[in-house]
Amino acid sequence: MEREWLFSLIPLTIGMLSLGFGVYGLRQAAVLRRRGVTAEARIVRHDVERDDGITHHHPVAAWTARDGRTYECSSRFGRGTVGSGFRVGAHVVVRYDPDNPHRFAIEGWDMKGLDQLFTVLGSILTVGTVTVLLVRLLTL
Repeated sequence: MEREWLFSLIPLTIGMLSLGFGVYGLRQAAVLRRRGVTAEARIVRHDVERDDGITHHHPVAAWTARDGRTYECSSRFGRGTVGSGFRVGAHVVVRYDPDNPHRFAIEGWDMKGLDQLFTVLGSILTVGTVTVLLVRLLTL
């Protein structure tokens, strides 16, 4: 195998990872659509991440589930700015899985579009790289 073939592992790896993240997010969203229940919640704080000079705010929602337990979970999505509807103390609606309440989404904050973007880009990179590799193998 020539060294040039090793460079094809870069887009293939990126594509497969993106596809995996996207499909995982879309499956989680599908579970919430099927089995999820809604609850009134309150934003109690923001978990702040700083990465390479970029700040991401992840709202932490607190709610009481149907079984009477109180949950406090951080959104998996972070944004650079926080609108007034998601500031600390704001009342929001969450959709959570009653079997696993830590699997939840804040309505209006969590973005299904990002999971779709990862899925599409991952598919394009993966299929494109595999196609190029197959054409190269067949034309040797």
